[in-house]
Amino acid sequence: MASQVSESRFGNYFCENLRKTGKKPCRVLTGFFLAWCLFFLFWTVLEPFPGLTHNGMAVLGIVLWASIMWVSDAMPVGITGISIPTLLLVTQAIPWQGGKPPMAIIFAGFTNHVIWLCLFAFLIGAVMQLVGLDRRIALGILARFRASSVCRVIWGMFFVNIVLGFLVPAANARAATLLPVVQGVCNLLGNTPEEREAKKAIVIQSLVYGSMICGMFIMTAHLPNMILIGIFEKGGYANVNYLNWMLLQAPYLGMFVLTQFWLRRCFHTDGVRIAGGVESLRRACAELGPMTMPEKVLLGIFAVAGLLFVTGKGSFICELHHWPLGVIGLLGMLLLFAPGMMPCSWKAVQEKTIWGTFLLLGGAMTMTTAMSQSGLAQWLADHIHAWVVGMNWWQTILAMMAGTHIIRLGMLSNVAAVAMLAPVVFAMAPQLGLHPVAFTMLVCDTDTFAYILPTQITAAVIAHGTDTFSSGDYARAGIVSVLIAMLYGVCVMAPWYALWGLPVWDASAPWPF
Repeated sequence: MASQVSESRFGNYFCENLRKTGKKPCRVLTGFFLAWCLFFLFWTVLEPFPGLTHNGMAVLGIVLWASIMWVSDAMPVGITGISIPTLLLVTQAIPWQGGKPPMAIIFAGFTNHVIWLCLFAFLIGAVMQLVGLDRRIALGILARFRASSVCRVIWGMFFVNIVLGFLVPAANARAATLLPVVQGVCNLLGNTPEEREAKKAIVIQSLVYGSMICGMFIMTAHLPNMILIGIFEKGGYANVNYLNWMLLQAPYLGMFVLTQFWLRRCFHTDGVRIAGGVESLRRACAELGPMTMPEKVLLGIFAVAGLLFVTGKGSFICELHHWPLGVIGLLGMLLLFAPGMMPCSWKAVQEKTIWGTFLLLGGAMTMTTAMSQSGLAQWLADHIHAWVVGMNWWQTILAMMAGTHIIRLGMLSNVAAVAMLAPVVFAMAPQLGLHPVAFTMLVCDTDTFAYILPTQITAAVIAHGTDTFSSGDYARAGIVSVLIAMLYGVCVMAPWYALWGLPVWDASAPWPF
């Protein structure tokens, strides 16, 4: 009897702690134990599947472990990310040489230059929030747009997202930055049925669709971009810089036009006015006062970094240096934290820096390397190939896009999703006679438009927290938006890539950069 009481108290202890952190004990604990069971099952119990080595089985176990941890939110995403190299060490999934672990491979995600570029972006984004530059940019652009109607507000927020995309590196960080601004605009609306519908459109478009779509255009504004670039460089497709990426991804900005057209009809926002909107925004801008010296210095630092980004190796404007992107990021950090440069303490900066996402990105990039090194990516590609063999290029892309959206129904992190998907798609392309870069980008980019459930994207979770829309409202708008995105990829992006020398239907096309 005493033993049962002790066990009950022990279980209640864990459940109560989970509830205090806002998590569901059943989901978290089930996911945690399932993840570890599958890990040990694939690592130590099951015989290797035909065509897969013991090392590949261990990596498959780690991939399943990480996927379930991310889906169930059993551990913080950053801890899951940094644990991937740990499990690679424990399992020796990457063969040791001379009794020593291959640390360069196991921690490849944390030594890749793009991870340091992202850290620079995280830090400059944190400083920008501390000096108030983010709010000044948002309010200034909205005031310029004379946001007196729902349509004007949404378009104003779209351009805010583009500008912030250069400074704030992650969609969830931009959504968090813009949240108080969007809520302030929504508070100017009343509570009529039309105005409630208008609030839904403003929040979904501004915090979710706008932040995600703009991120695709700017290389450092969307973390899956970094994973793709890392895979391309390892595959021999180098010299991807800011300008090349913008050229390839620029048409995706047109997706916002289509989603805006659809959401206006979905939520019937035509004709809904915002009383006092312009005056309120002007008053808020006036309260900020003139731009401060720290804000000007911060813009200057970013201008210097931006100049180095667009004049690196492969630039068609002017090639001034051959520094990798990560080196530019490290130089930017040296400048940003020079004595007296910013009025922010390190403690304040680190509290605003999204370290968990940094660890997640490094772990995810390590996982892509392990999948390729162990042969797991090729093995998965061989099996998926059997499902799409015989299809032409656009049917294959649509089938892969549909499969991606099905997988994404249960995953919150698009970084994790692309980390698992990209190496497999990249390995599939040669077997299908498709260009590896164009095919991988088309399939993986559709992951950005995982708009069916609010739990698929962190920015959507932030938006859902405003209580302006239900999951049903979000799905009603999102299902059509997903279909639009899939067709957009085939009908617009595939021809655009071909125009720049990357026809998805020609695997032998030379790398144009």
